[in-house]
Amino acid sequence: MSASLCRAAGLCAIWLALLCAPAWAHKASDSYLTLAVEGRSIEGQWDIALRDLELALGLDADGDGAITWGELRARHPAVAAYALSRLRLSAGQSPCRVRVLEHLVDRHSDGGYAVLRLGGECERNGQDFAVDYRLLFDLDPQHRGLLRLDGGSHTRSAVFSNDAPVQSFALGETARGTQFASFFRDGATHIWLGFDHVLFLLALLLPAVLVRLARDWQPVAGFRPALWTTFTIVTAFTVAHSITLSLAALQVVSLPARLAESLIALSVLLAAADNLLPFLPDRRWQVAFVFGLVHGFGFASVLVGLGLPRGSLLLALAGFNLGVEAGQLAIVGLFLPLAYSLRARGLYSGLVLRGGSALIVLVALGWLVERVFDLKLLPA
Repeated sequence: MSASLCRAAGLCAIWLALLCAPAWAHKASDSYLTLAVEGRSIEGQWDIALRDLELALGLDADGDGAITWGELRARHPAVAAYALSRLRLSAGQSPCRVRVLEHLVDRHSDGGYAVLRLGGECERNGQDFAVDYRLLFDLDPQHRGLLRLDGGSHTRSAVFSNDAPVQSFALGETARGTQFASFFRDGATHIWLGFDHVLFLLALLLPAVLVRLARDWQPVAGFRPALWTTFTIVTAFTVAHSITLSLAALQVVSLPARLAESLIALSVLLAAADNLLPFLPDRRWQVAFVFGLVHGFGFASVLVGLGLPRGSLLLALAGFNLGVEAGQLAIVGLFLPLAYSLRARGLYSGLVLRGGSALIVLVALGWLVERVFDLKLLPA
């Protein structure tokens, strides 16, 4: 094998590793933390998914796959201790003492949640309020804590992640720029860690540097056709998911989380399968638009549960959506030059396009079965 082919094979191997290595990770979990600060007093509520508490504490005592109220009630002290050990609040650089006042249960669109009613007080009344959030990061690095903070006549929102577990807020200010930046960052992170969204986009873009002739793939003649195909696909996907993201976040329309996630997995499966056995329309931007409408509901999961007032929600929505677009552009910026440079080599149409698409089909099929039947098949 020539040196150039060796380099191409190495690049293909790296590309396939990047494409498929993270794809086995499960969907990130969310918890919803609401805090109201008035003077030294704190009230709040913390909704934590039962499936996450099961992962951390093992609530299912009889192992039948269902967590009953009796099983949860028996572990109330453990749940409270676990949650509070991973949350630190402070005002004016002095600690705040928080306790669980009541245990309830609620149901979100993605399943049952334990609801912890919180109360407490701070040692001093300070305008600088800090939250140190560490829930589940040791078990699920993709977990996010979604915060709504009411204080100083303003409502703020923030997203806590493994990379940003500590955030500070000025209770006397609107801090709109901070809120926008927080959701912009989470939007970009969401597209990078939302492996189903990434694989759907890549499945549509893999043939962008090729043209199908007589049931075979041939390299495009120049960069401009590949760039135009990529532009139409990304634009259609962006417009579509922006529509449903906005409508879902504003609670105009809704889709059950399990159904939305199942349809997203199906979209990945169909887009990749079409690279192996064509059956979808040749104009891939149409496919990107139709399935992009479904992906928007997946993106909206970050914002829907916060219950933000309209002014704060619009700012969060704008920041999150622009972050998603920035993340998409980063993916395309990495993908297109590499794919174009390899398009004329047989390794691309054989190994990258067909091999990569086959791997995506397998991963998407596993996701689909998991989400439709509420199973756990793929390793976390």
